[in-house]
Formats: sequence, structure tokens, C-alpha cells
Amino acid sequence: MQCRNAAERGTGMGRKTLAASPLSEGVAVYLEQKKISETMRVRFQLILDKITSNPKKLFLVDSLGAVLTAFFLGVILVRFEDGFGMPKTALYFLSSIACIYALYSICCYFLAAEIWKSYLLKGLIVANLVYCCLTIAAIFYFYQKLTILGRIYFLLELVIMGALIIGERMALSKLFIGKS
Repeated sequence: MQCRNAAERGTGMGRKTLAASPLSEGVAVYLEQKKISETMRVRFQLILDKITSNPKKLFLVDSLGAVLTAFFLGVILVRFEDGFGMPKTALYFLSSIACIYALYSICCYFLAAEIWKSYLLKGLIVANLVYCCLTIAAIFYFYQKLTILGRIYFLLELVIMGALIIGERMALSKLFIGKS
């Protein structure tokens, strides 16, 4: 029985089909992952646009995040101080600041008039930046005491706060664009 072409024999100038090579399988997987990541990026952008289009929603998101942060710092991390490494006094201090920010944000959500939203949003951005700076200072000051779990927790908190600040800045710029 004779082979039809050089590809079937594995010699000569014949071409192997793309589906059979490991390289093509890798390319197919890459393209599928790229398609999925593009879909996720588009969905994330839609969610971000929806949240930043209404600053009032940002006040609510910020207040819920501050309450959650206060709970974790003032209740969970305090109970497991040895597991995270941050002293109770620092945890209570950061938790009390988060409570104050939660109160500020929820008041802005319920009481903010349209004319004051840009000023209140600027205040929220500054407050969140101050909280991030205080958290970074606490991390540096207590770095030797922090466990890996503590470092991961505070790093994640800073990443989330950074994303929130970026969203608030986007909403603020949309407010100013809308006024022009």
C-alpha cells in the first residue's frame, strides 16, 4: 500500500495538518483564553461604567466596603492577632477609621444633593487615600511582626482600595464632563 502524499509518510515536502501538531493545540488554547479574557474585560468595563456613571452608587459601595473592613479589622483579625501579626491597637485604630468612613459614605449616599456630589466624592477620594497611607505606614511599622497571612490580607485590602479610588476618580471625571 502506497502513501498518498509526503505528509502521510512523514518525509519530504508535505505539510502536517495544524490540528495534529502540539503547537497548533497551544495556539488554539491561547486564542480561547484570549477570547475568554476579552469577554471578562468587556464585562468588567460594563460593570465599572455602570457604577461610575452614578456617584451615589459609589458612596453605597464605599460604605459597604468600609463596614466590611471595620468588621474584619475590629472583629476577625483581632481574634486571630497571632495569625496575622498586626497588634490589636493598630487593628482597632484602622477599624475605627473605617467606621468613620462608613458613616461618611452612607450619609453622602442618603443626603447628598446633586450640587454637592463632586465635592463629597473628592472628600471620599482623599479619605480613602489617607486610609491607604495609614495602612501602608502600619504595614511598614509592624512588618517584622506581620505573618504571611497578614501581609496578604493588607496587600489585598490595598489593591481593593486602589481599585475603588480609581473608580471614584473615573466617576469624578464623568461628573465634570457632564457639567461642561
